[in-house]
Amino acid sequence: DGKQKYSSIFNYPTLTFADVGVIGWLVDGAAIANQVPLCRSSFGPYARAMVRICKEESFHQRQGYELLMHLMAGTPAQREMVQDATNRWWWPSLMMFGPPDADSPNTKQSMAWRIKRHTNDELRQRFVDMSVPQAEALGVTLPDPALRWDPERGQHEFGEIDWAEFKRVVSGQGPCNAERIVHRKAAHDKGEWVREAAVAYAAKQAS
Repeated sequence: DGKQKYSSIFNYPTLTFADVGVIGWLVDGAAIANQVPLCRSSFGPYARAMVRICKEESFHQRQGYELLMHLMAGTPAQREMVQDATNRWWWPSLMMFGPPDADSPNTKQSMAWRIKRHTNDELRQRFVDMSVPQAEALGVTLPDPALRWDPERGQHEFGEIDWAEFKRVVSGQGPCNAERIVHRKAAHDKGEWVREAAVAYAAKQAS
């Protein structure tokens, strides 16, 4: 229908240099957890594109984590900055997997067609289980007092996500939604001459 969309995670502000590293670690890490299974999607073009995308995202994730390792080896102020960024980005990263399976409008059909190989909740659980030891190695505390290891399940239990916040953000009421749309419209307007030039060139080539 010609409409553009972007990930809801971009509706949160980046406040400090540590955000760059935490976004690489958590946000790109969540993207990888989401996208790696899509490399085996039933839709071939999508699956092939995901192979290339995942390679790029993996670089971003490693780059972000390495940046954080350097900051955590720095001054107390730098370590505090990393912890603050982790506190702000942890829950939005968990929201990147989409609503819980019971409330997801697309998961059932996507699973039936094997476009998706795992549900939102399954992928979210994998991400939590991967992130906990990474946080421990980094020396930061994930901002969830309910987070604990369940030996019977062999998984981490974690607290309830604020789904009201998730709905606000995806409906356009997030911290930076309006600002992001203004920037996108400005970029589109500034690129009008490029589109016009491309159309003129195509017409000239066809004549």
